[in-house]
This record gives sequence, structure tokens and C-alpha cells, in this order.
Amino acid sequence: MPEEKMVIFTRTYDMVTWLLPLSESFPRSQRFIVTQRLQNAVLKFQETIIEANAMRGANRAEKLRDADTELRKVRLYLRMCEKWKWITAGQYRHVSQMVSEIGKLLGGWLKTVIPASS
Repeated sequence: MPEEKMVIFTRTYDMVTWLLPLSESFPRSQRFIVTQRLQNAVLKFQETIIEANAMRGANRAEKLRDADTELRKVRLYLRMCEKWKWITAGQYRHVSQMVSEIGKLLGGWLKTVIPASS
């Protein structure tokens, strides 16, 4: 299916364009540690789902699993950011809802690629 017709691409784009500018306000001392890892994970997630969409069969399933791993990293780094008060509780709630929706979309996509008996 073309990317423009799949909701996961739109939601991911929305998350990336919301999160990257926000992360620029994180403490300068963390710019090359946690901030960069968060940015890399969210961008890698976006790239991986694009790559998965270009593949078929087992290759697609493997890429989707890789995307799931990147999304798990994003969740981890966001929890750290909220704990350290780099983002507000409201911002954390907002981005968590975005990540949750994307995770559900990813899970649904993965189910269409992997037969239930696997």
C-alpha cells in the first residue's frame, strides 16, 4: 500500500515533527547523550517503517520487528525525559498517546505480515 494511504506514516511524521523541535530545548549537557539517542531512535523508527513498506514477506516482518525495537527505545528515552523534568507531564501524556497509537498501528501491520500460526 502506498505510504500516503497508511495512517502509521502520517502519525509517525506528526510525532517526529513535534518531538524533534521539543528535544532541542533539553539541557545542553545531555545534547550528545540522551537527546541524540532519542532523536536517532525516532528517526530510525521512521526510516525503518519506510524500508519495511518497500519489502515483502519475511524481510518485511524483520524490518517491522526492528521498527518495534526502535519504538521501545523511544518510549524509554521519553520516560527518562519526563522523570528528569525535561518535558512536562502534559507533554509526556501527549507524546505517549502518539507512541501508543503508532505502536498499535505497527502491531496491526505486523499481524498482517506474520500468519497467526507463527
